Amino acid sequence: MDGQGQVDVLVLGELNPDLLLSGEDITPAFGQVETLVEQSTLTMGSSGAIFGAGTARLGLRTVISGLVGADTFGSFVLDRLEELGIGTEGVIVDEGATTGLTVILNRGEDRAILTHLGAMAEMTASRIDPRLVERARHVHITSYFLQHALQPGLAEIVRRARSRGTTVSMDTNWDPAERWDDGVHEVLGSIDTFLPNEAEAMALTGTHTVEDAARALSEVVPEVVVKRGARGAYAICDGQVLEAPAMPVEVRDTTGAGDSFDAGYVYGQLRGLSPLDRLRTACLCGALSTRGIGGVAAQATEADVQSIEEPS
Repeated sequence: MDGQGQVDVLVLGELNPDLLLSGEDITPAFGQVETLVEQSTLTMGSSGAIFGAGTARLGLRTVISGLVGADTFGSFVLDRLEELGIGTEGVIVDEGATTGLTVILNRGEDRAILTHLGAMAEMTASRIDPRLVERARHVHITSYFLQHALQPGLAEIVRRARSRGTTVSMDTNWDPAERWDDGVHEVLGSIDTFLPNEAEAMALTGTHTVEDAARALSEVVPEVVVKRGARGAYAICDGQVLEAPAMPVEVRDTTGAGDSFDAGYVYGQLRGLSPLDRLRTACLCGALSTRGIGGVAAQATEADVQSIEEPS
């Protein structure tokens, strides 16, 4: 992808490989006990890259801005991004950084996640090329609570983007420290669309139901879209309450399903779909991604979503 012209989606996200270890009983035991796994897969990880792969596969011109180290995992990330059709002109290779890694212990529909942050926590707002932001129709922010050095300057980047007519979405993902703060509420007050899952939405708002969480968030963000896994999605878009069911599929791995959901929703926004059609498209994209191992192996194509139509 060349460095000129308009970009449909700019991703401000963390970058790392995923090492997936799969099996029925993969709970590790200390004391030098060896536990065997059924399958291992090294694949492109990180919410930022999985989301970007999803939008690229749906036909949107996508660029990611992030940080990797000058190491084996950094080279892996750059190679995979290019293979997935994601522009890398916003990726910085830092000789002094170590590329992060996530190890996922996968038991089908449930998983445990171990992450070494490395370079993910070192990307700053000052290292984001402002020309990329100016070229973007839409900016999507991932893994807010992992990108520690980015947090202080993020609200200002969002305000500048929106002042140019660029739309902005965010998926914070889980807060490992469970503080649910770190300036996130200032950023939420500046974006167009928020895409949490139900646990994240309730944790951020201190509520106990999806409906209450979405209602509280909708007082701050115009579009709140809450992912509910097998129960589909619940949204409040400019005051309108919407629900869409999940698409039944044979699940192999749920890694990155939420990021693929986000990609489908942003695709719907940029294609001018109605709020309900966006939600249904997002549910489809999230479900289809679970057919393969890893976050990027089975993502939806534009042809997959063409059948989504508003019911008469």
